[in-house]
Amino acid sequence: MTSRNLYFLFPEMNIHSGGHIAQLKFMAIAQSLFNVQPVTYKKQEKDILFLDEIIRDIKDISAANNIYIIHWGPHIQELLTKLKNQNVVYFAHSTGYKVKIPSKVPIISVSKHSQAYWGRYAPNNLIFYLPNEISDKYHNQKQERKIDVLVQKRKSSKYLIEELVPALNPHCNLTLIDYWVEDLATIFNQTKVYLYDSTEYWVQAKASEGFGLPPLEAMACGCTIFSSINDALSDYLDPSFNCYKLRVYSKEYDVQRILSAVENWQENDNIDTVNNYRLSLIKERIVRIFEEINNFFDHQQSFYENIPPIIKNKPFSFDKIIKKISSFF
Repeated sequence: MTSRNLYFLFPEMNIHSGGHIAQLKFMAIAQSLFNVQPVTYKKQEKDILFLDEIIRDIKDISAANNIYIIHWGPHIQELLTKLKNQNVVYFAHSTGYKVKIPSKVPIISVSKHSQAYWGRYAPNNLIFYLPNEISDKYHNQKQERKIDVLVQKRKSSKYLIEELVPALNPHCNLTLIDYWVEDLATIFNQTKVYLYDSTEYWVQAKASEGFGLPPLEAMACGCTIFSSINDALSDYLDPSFNCYKLRVYSKEYDVQRILSAVENWQENDNIDTVNNYRLSLIKERIVRIFEEINNFFDHQQSFYENIPPIIKNKPFSFDKIIKKISSFF
């Protein structure tokens, strides 16, 4: 097996996005295990490699020793074209960008939802599951909880912000965060109930919730979770067992259940769920995944792809059959 250099590609290094931060965390884990460097391709930055310069300076003989790891959904097609003669791995967060991933490109999915999506739409690819890591700073600090209900405006539905928040506000101590927070652990540890509803945001974006870190981080801190369960949130959210489903039937029903959870609050103690996303297990998975990826790229040096694509059947049309029968009369 050849051990290759890993280049993690970013449009730029400073982006306020959950997917970007998650990818930085994956890179940091990989850096503790392999030879890894960040690379930008839209904005050239000080002390960071720039993709165009790497491609320009690289020699064909050394290209096989590198792996380029791409993840930014809107740029995937462009990057696949630019790197068509290189070893490329696609780190799949959200789905829905309608790109075709060549079978020579392994796919690492951060959720079972994304894994299932690519299992259908890239059936000939090497596909892996590597979930996001939940940092140890997200744990129950056993503090006094002054915030009854916590809501983040970012990615929240109109229903949550414009209807549910005003309905809850007179009856509890509700905090609405409308700014970017680098570290939510302290706030989660002051909170009893956390509300999260991202379905509308992702439907309008025509993409999927790639992982949904905040509810899991809040759960790790002992919060009671009321959440939508769209897309990758269903990987770990289990309504009535470790969370409650939000936006059910009527606003009054949601308000009643949330206020009841505040009044009768108990710590969320689903430690087993959270522990599946801790660093030690993620490290084990990433080592095994890149062992197989390196073997796969070794294989590509000697063999061509030869598994045929799946052919879609044309929709069955009664109209065409009727027209064909009518032509005989």
